[in-house]
Amino acid sequence: MPPINPKDKIKSMKKKSSFNKKGPQSIGIYFILFIIVLGLYGFLFIPQETQKIEEPRYEQLLSDLESGKIVSLYVQPVDGEDNQNMWSVQGEMMVDGKKTIYTANVPNSELSRIYDLALSNNIEINNKLASSVGKIWSFLSYALITVLFLGVIMFMFKSAQRGNNKAFDFGKSRAKLSKQEGISFEDVAGNDEEKEELVEVVDFLKSPAKYNEMGARVPKGILLVGPPGTGKTLLARAVAGEAGVPFYSISGSDFVEMFVGVGASRVRDMFQTAKKTAPCIIFIDEIDAVGRQRGAGMGGGHDEREQTLNQLLVEMDGFGPNSGIIVMAATNRPDVLDPALLRPGRFDRQITIGRPDVKGREAILKVHARNKRLAPEVRLEDIARRTPGFSGADLENLLNESALLAARENRKEIQMRDVDEATDRVMMGPAKKSKVFSPKERRVVAYHEAGHAVVGLKLENAEIVHKVTIIPRGEAGGYALMLPEEETYLQTKQDLLDRITGLLAGRVSEELTFHQVTTGAHNDFQKATAIARAMVTEYGMSKLGPIQYEQRSGNVFLGRDYNKDKNFSDHLARQIDEAIHEIISECYERCRKVLEQNQDLVKLIAETLLEYETLTKEQIDELVEKGHLETTAYTISSSNKDDKKQANFKLVRENNNYQLKSTLTHSKDELPPIEEL
Repeated sequence: MPPINPKDKIKSMKKKSSFNKKGPQSIGIYFILFIIVLGLYGFLFIPQETQKIEEPRYEQLLSDLESGKIVSLYVQPVDGEDNQNMWSVQGEMMVDGKKTIYTANVPNSELSRIYDLALSNNIEINNKLASSVGKIWSFLSYALITVLFLGVIMFMFKSAQRGNNKAFDFGKSRAKLSKQEGISFEDVAGNDEEKEELVEVVDFLKSPAKYNEMGARVPKGILLVGPPGTGKTLLARAVAGEAGVPFYSISGSDFVEMFVGVGASRVRDMFQTAKKTAPCIIFIDEIDAVGRQRGAGMGGGHDEREQTLNQLLVEMDGFGPNSGIIVMAATNRPDVLDPALLRPGRFDRQITIGRPDVKGREAILKVHARNKRLAPEVRLEDIARRTPGFSGADLENLLNESALLAARENRKEIQMRDVDEATDRVMMGPAKKSKVFSPKERRVVAYHEAGHAVVGLKLENAEIVHKVTIIPRGEAGGYALMLPEEETYLQTKQDLLDRITGLLAGRVSEELTFHQVTTGAHNDFQKATAIARAMVTEYGMSKLGPIQYEQRSGNVFLGRDYNKDKNFSDHLARQIDEAIHEIISECYERCRKVLEQNQDLVKLIAETLLEYETLTKEQIDELVEKGHLETTAYTISSSNKDDKKQANFKLVRENNNYQLKSTLTHSKDELPPIEEL
């Protein structure tokens, strides 16, 4: 028997899902419509001979016979009266153009009197009662309504059985069969080692016989772990695209409903559907929503989520075989997952997908830059070096923001200034042009950021200053972008001390320049204190010795404030606070000495920031080396008018350079005049 092509299997599944859409249920719909039309026809077009039938009134019947109001008389024995002692007499008369019938039961002794009155008034006498068409049609109307109601009920239940009515479809799986989008491992960059782990899974799905002959068992489950935006879902879709097998995707929250037992039922239905199309892949995104450790809930009582988790454990490795079904899941909270879910036989492999390094970022940028026009000056290698800590989603957003900025200015290609602005947007938010600082506040921000830049330049183990700006973004009035010279995975004690010193430089610069301090350094203090606390309580870098006093834990996900365990006494807590205070104080005094020795450089960078608002690494290096910024070269046409503009522009730059060089010793009145452009 020839092997079945997975793509043909997917096509056959789609045909089955659309098969017999016009089956018996469409006949039921037509029948119900026929009943409705028939009822409307009878109500609108079938005439009723009697509009009103009064209660039996013998006296009224005699009075109308004597007065001649009766036009016809109907006489018939009463039903069930075999001896004919009682007769049913109906008198028909016209009142306001409407036919009215009086009905009365007349004894046999009074029947002759009725006949005499009728003959004396020339009233027609019939031996049959009036036509009962109205009664018959009323009966049929009630019967049709009953049939219509029963038909609607049957239609609803038939629809529920066929899965067309969501109101009765709680227990059905919400897993969706994804379409083949052509995604392969070539579309996943920066995760070379992670892709190698999944290559043999793809090979097993393509040719399982090779592994079965060797007695090897392919992993039943693969857990992708990593921070948000690192490409866990994309990697799972690439596996399905490479293998060419059905790919079912579902979110962990789709299993949970307000009704008890619904989640377990959906798990069973999902695996039953997957067995019919094996080999296949089931991908559960954000599995921590349903796979959280049992007993960790704080609400008490019966937990519906635990039932769902128990059923998932049974389906993945229970008594029933699930050969050919590979379960892939993604989470950024592996610490809260149940240990039974992580054991071999269920999730055999845990693949950690971290943030990419500089080479990985460059590869990711190349993938996302395929459909974008980049200027020759834009080098992806430089962008990758300037974006440490960025995930794949951050890098994609970075290039997309760059393209939006270029399109906003009607340019045909993305320039480096677009990338710079997009980087600032991703990290700090858009520039707040409407947020205007007073001249005094603007000067404080400039000297604050200049202090960060100078300490970063002068300390040996400090991070490199890549950019300094006083343009407000987000909640910051300005910021200094400090990046490491090269990415490292280990940090020395001196590296951490230099980072703390650099964070305190803004406050020290304010104090030395204006002899007062502001609230602008609160975020710097927060970061510096966190590093100092980690040095004391986690890294063993203090006089308290190599002991870990605080341990980060996340078994019970309640919030960030509960993610640390306190394993020390109050007396030791006081010593920890003293050690943290000692580290911060030493770094503060060290920062003060550095800035006191370089006050001229602080003033030069701050005054340049007030003039240009933003300085790059190259411009800062030029200020340190030459004490001013050289004239910027621009290409302008050779006409006389343009030559005048070029000369004036150079004169402005030269005056600015002279001003920057002489702000320490000259006043503005000593500057030569500048011709207006």
